Amino acid sequence: MRWGRASALKARPAIRAGQIRPRSVPRPPALTLLLAFVLALLVCVPARAEDDRFPRVQAETVLAEAFSAIIERHLTAVAPNDLLLWSLRGLTALDAGITGEIAEGRLTLRSGGAPIAAQVLLGAASLPQALARSMAAMLGAGWVASAAVREAGFERVLQSSLEEVFNHLDPYSRYVTAEEAAIARERRIGQRGLGLRLAIGPRRSVVLATVAPGGPAALSRLRPGDRLLEIDGVRVSAEDLPDAAARLEGPTGGAVTLTLARGNQRMRVSLLRAPVPPETVTSERRDGILYLRLSAFSQGSASQLVGALTDASLAGAPRGYVLDLRGNRGGLLPQAAAVADVFLQSGEILRTEGRHPDSGRSWIASGGDLAQGRPLVVLVDGRTASSAEAVAATLGDRGRAVLVGSGTTGKGLVQIVIPLPNGAELLVSWSRLIAPQGWPIQSLGVMPNLCTSLGEEATGAALLMLAEGETPMAVPVARLRAARAPVSPEDAQRLRAPCPAAEGRDADMSAARALIARHNLYRTALQP
Repeated sequence: MRWGRASALKARPAIRAGQIRPRSVPRPPALTLLLAFVLALLVCVPARAEDDRFPRVQAETVLAEAFSAIIERHLTAVAPNDLLLWSLRGLTALDAGITGEIAEGRLTLRSGGAPIAAQVLLGAASLPQALARSMAAMLGAGWVASAAVREAGFERVLQSSLEEVFNHLDPYSRYVTAEEAAIARERRIGQRGLGLRLAIGPRRSVVLATVAPGGPAALSRLRPGDRLLEIDGVRVSAEDLPDAAARLEGPTGGAVTLTLARGNQRMRVSLLRAPVPPETVTSERRDGILYLRLSAFSQGSASQLVGALTDASLAGAPRGYVLDLRGNRGGLLPQAAAVADVFLQSGEILRTEGRHPDSGRSWIASGGDLAQGRPLVVLVDGRTASSAEAVAATLGDRGRAVLVGSGTTGKGLVQIVIPLPNGAELLVSWSRLIAPQGWPIQSLGVMPNLCTSLGEEATGAALLMLAEGETPMAVPVARLRAARAPVSPEDAQRLRAPCPAAEGRDADMSAARALIARHNLYRTALQP
């Protein structure tokens, strides 16, 4: 590359018009050439963009909130220096050449084996802010040293660091990104909208396919099958159904005016968009049995269940109920307690225990079994988890329902949601679910009174034993309910073995029908 001549360090006088420029100019000194070379390099190699620098202050703020929640609320007490080491090792997941270690009273970060940062270990009573400050400095050093860490980005660095901490504590605590947190909040609270869904109806009309109970549309007495003609004065068309659906969306509190037709009646209603509880309860009545399916426990699940039971009673009380919790991964624990309360007259529903003073809680039945003591069968399988397991455990322990299916997941830890300054959330396991008879759901799961996961032949043999007054699962159920926390993995495996977890099957429903049809089988299966 040919370099142009650099200006002398000392400026020369300007040459006036008409003056003759000297033919030779003195060679600039070596220092001037060196400066020119450095300047040229700076031009050729762009500086790192401002947003590529490690946001240390933001990291301190987020980590201080996260560390505070973990130290104060997690079921397991965590030593501050373990917290730092585990968090630092999160960088290794992003770059295997970055490692952290504790040695000789120092926390050291290495890149390719060479130390790049070190911190003196903090005392056991160190405040979360001090821990966060130390960790932010170490993460920043890893950021500078590793292109892989920078490429992962700030959000991923935080997530990896906190996930490494939780890998040492429990399988359910986790860091939730801001985007994931927003989706989870919608799932817990309900989608913003009008509580209706559109579909193409007869003769290419646009109709209300579903109307969510408790939503703005339902409160205005709209019904499935109503024809939608206009949205805010603009006609809707079956040829552009996505556009019509999009025009229904909007911010909570916003108004929309719908023009509809029901038969020969034309009507106009104004609705305010509001959080609409998701539909988690479906019901069907067949042969005098009311089948209730709960897909999750969200805001409004208990009231939806009450509505289904009330509607069913208007046609005459069913002779029995089947509550299907197969595949239900849980949700809001207060809603689960409220669902169990629907079938109980009195007494304890369930309780939680933890290290934090606020983590212990007990739910007591308010009275008023809406099923009026009629036979109740609860279906469970290997995917039944968390709050759904709590409902099954409660109704089984209290002798209110016969549990049918397989062993359940065994997720009996309760997470508290901690909002973080960056819009993300921390789910921290801070208590364990305890069934009414005192056994922990965590790792054990729920043992059914009638096991179907051993095959059709074994299920048939179990039904014959019940008909003869014997309870084939009495001993395994009693042993599991006698366990107390903490339960070792070996003991949990041994106690779960009599009825292995499996996916729900047709035999579950067949067994439920048989139990309700034959009261002697049902009464025998209820016995402890």
